[in-house]
Amino acid sequence: MSKIIPLTDLGINCSAKIDHLDCAEHIKRRFLDLGIIPNTSITPVFKSISGDPIAYEIRNTLLAIRNQDAKNIFIYTI
Repeated sequence: MSKIIPLTDLGINCSAKIDHLDCAEHIKRRFLDLGIIPNTSITPVFKSISGDPIAYEIRNTLLAIRNQDAKNIFIYTI
């Protein structure tokens, strides 16, 4: 059984599925609008030189997400 971890703990090029979002309602709405919804696959592919933000591939699109936002996205490995 997979354990649920924050997106920030996922290694580069490791895929996972989104479990849930734990954030303010206005931020949650923005994530949902971007396609960050439960059971969707997500993969970190690039890390900036400073390590923040990180580019994630989700639904064949690259999205840069700041670590302060990524820590509110909870995933399980596949």
